[in-house]
Amino acid sequence: MKRPIYLDSHATTPVDPRVLDEMLPYFGDEFGNASSADHLYGAAAAEAVEKARERVASLVGARSATEIVFTSGATESNNTALVGSAQKNHNGGASDRPHIITCTTEHKAVLDVVDYLGTTGAADVTRVPVDRNGVVNPDDIEAEITKQTVVISIMMANNEVGTVQDIGKIGRIAGDHKIILHTDAAQAVGHMPVDVEKMGIGLMSFSAHKMYGPKGIGALYIRGMRPRVTVSPVLRGGGQERNIRSGTLNVPGIVGFGSAARHASLEMDAENRRHATWTSRMIELFEASGGMLNGHRSRRLARNINMCFLGVESRAVINSVSEYMAISAGSACTTQSVDPSHVITAMGFSEAHAHSSIRIGLGRFNTDDDVRRSADLITDAVNSLRRYSDS
Repeated sequence: MKRPIYLDSHATTPVDPRVLDEMLPYFGDEFGNASSADHLYGAAAAEAVEKARERVASLVGARSATEIVFTSGATESNNTALVGSAQKNHNGGASDRPHIITCTTEHKAVLDVVDYLGTTGAADVTRVPVDRNGVVNPDDIEAEITKQTVVISIMMANNEVGTVQDIGKIGRIAGDHKIILHTDAAQAVGHMPVDVEKMGIGLMSFSAHKMYGPKGIGALYIRGMRPRVTVSPVLRGGGQERNIRSGTLNVPGIVGFGSAARHASLEMDAENRRHATWTSRMIELFEASGGMLNGHRSRRLARNINMCFLGVESRAVINSVSEYMAISAGSACTTQSVDPSHVITAMGFSEAHAHSSIRIGLGRFNTDDDVRRSADLITDAVNSLRRYSDS
């Protein structure tokens, strides 16, 4: 039986066959522990890790490959960046409690972490609102800065509505105030140009499985100079990854991450042009059927569509087309919840609007026929459900 068309590339992406080919030897013949430097098996693994580190560093414009610390994924990277920064700047007293600024549409891997820091008294937290397009005003961020502010954490590209923030301007504000800018760039890296130097980023979290690499491997970029950024380790034990992330390195995953980074750097521009053509076509068709685009119309990920069909439950649309395609109602971390999307409600829309919104994420392996068929099927499902609700 033919499998459904996959249109949920914000949740995860398939491993590119070329990436898998590079990984396979490190499950078998090249199985060494990268920390075992006393023999050829370990040396071969260590060499593969450093080659991958250089590829990942090159993709994001890092000054040195040593600024890339491998983790299990963006969630761990976010925890290390935020908890590690709070611990580094807190001596235990209320008077020196660090202050973190973030915004209301962040991924739960940031919001839940800052909630934890706030409720445990490890940090004070300010959440800056966004506008109806999901854009945070950099001036609003600057207005919240205090003498205790140590980190500004703003997602580069939203995982639900695709809105891209002005990280460069926020980075300049952070730099002017000698504050670290952290960004969750899981949806951005490999899909849009990212330059940590030009953007003024001090800490950046991202994952391989969002860019056609394997699951279970991610990275935290930590600026090495001008200014040098330091965080307290969250995982301790063996001193791997510059004592920041202890634990035996996932060599096959790291190799896959490096391979995915290399292919992304070569193919990103062409993919974005193709995806932008497809999303424009789909948005036009959906709007003709009464749909409303969520997120910024132009400052958005090329592969993202988040559409509200008011009066039609998103679950009903998803169930109607599930035999033919895989789409979602929002974040893969919260899709089992009956609660409305916190991103869409934070943008000022009603719960009914949130419950009527679907997310489409195009990917590298989609085709023109996939897009045409999916757009027609979704439109037909929406129109059919509307007729049913009106009858």
